[in-house]
Amino acid sequence: MTVSWGTPGTPDAARLMLLGSGELGREVAIEAMRLGVEVIACDRYAGAPAMQVAHRAIVFDMQDPALLRRHVEATRPTWIVPEIEALATSELVALEQEGWSVVPTARAAQLTMDREGIRRLAAEELGLATSPYRFAESAAEARDAIDTVGLPCVIKPVMSSSGKGQSTIHHLVDAEAAFARACAGSRGRSARVIVEGFVQFDTEITLLTIRSSTEGVVCCPPIGHRQEQGDYVLSWQPQPLPEKVLPAAVEMATAVVDALGGYGLFGVELFIRGDEVIFSEVSPRPHDTGMVTMISQDRSEFELHVRAILGLPIGEIHCPRPAASAVIRSSAHGGAPRYAGMERACAVPTAQVRLFGKPDTRPGRRLGVALATGSSLEEACSRAEAAAACVEVIQD
Repeated sequence: MTVSWGTPGTPDAARLMLLGSGELGREVAIEAMRLGVEVIACDRYAGAPAMQVAHRAIVFDMQDPALLRRHVEATRPTWIVPEIEALATSELVALEQEGWSVVPTARAAQLTMDREGIRRLAAEELGLATSPYRFAESAAEARDAIDTVGLPCVIKPVMSSSGKGQSTIHHLVDAEAAFARACAGSRGRSARVIVEGFVQFDTEITLLTIRSSTEGVVCCPPIGHRQEQGDYVLSWQPQPLPEKVLPAAVEMATAVVDALGGYGLFGVELFIRGDEVIFSEVSPRPHDTGMVTMISQDRSEFELHVRAILGLPIGEIHCPRPAASAVIRSSAHGGAPRYAGMERACAVPTAQVRLFGKPDTRPGRRLGVALATGSSLEEACSRAEAAAACVEVIQD
């Protein structure tokens, strides 16, 4: 079957509507525009990263079902592409039932918008190995959950991203404060939290998994990463794994994405303990740790996502050399940040810098990444971290 579409801005254009226009959405927008697709970037605030490059930008509350429907019907996108969790997913389900195309599916967006839906799918429906878990809606319920899953444990909002609201606790007395922190960090309108038993793992990986109409399910080489307070600060590719582990990880990732359905790239997070693979989470969209693929692979996770959405061949995925990405973060609240040290960052061998253009800052907010390759993972990581450290965020 021949795939064709018209020029952006014309009636025959293929239109991709991004629901969420952060740094990941920005790269998706760029890849779609390279293929001649018209991009409509949506977010709750003006000047979001993807809005700065898209054909059109719309600011609205994407958790408002009436507003979501109004803008879908007004712009008539070929594909509706959720890029964040905090959406009116019930309205996406209704729109999909009426014939609109939601990527990968409205059900996938609904299940993965909170940790409860995807954890129940993985553990209870698919029978995959996961950490022990319980859900709670009060500090008292959280303490009861801790009695079941044990200490240490992790308490997080059922809906959040980038580690917001997450705590690791070692003493029952800390349960109330951790519950309050999780509620405050929730990205949606939920006061429900997940209490997870702490998994003693050797390695935590992201397996970028593409589900396409042309090649079925394909996985990228595994990505390793280091987190601080639940948010990644360094990622690298390829992550070495024991011989038996990679096939088991691919099998688990395939089971999850096939259950979610649709076409696109999924970020499947897994714990590795010896030869054991334990499911953690999945995002039905490009993953933040996968920003390393902008330098490590011949086709980044964003290009692969867009190819799968458009029904184009995925092709072979090559990771020719070790590579790493290191996060550039702000340290304070402020507006219109300025940046210095770029000449020093770019002088680091093989280093590249990507600044996202976010209009304001807060402590720990991700404002960019430094990318680098090396003859070894250690060298690549060292170079990426050195380049990131050179970039100074200046806040008035």
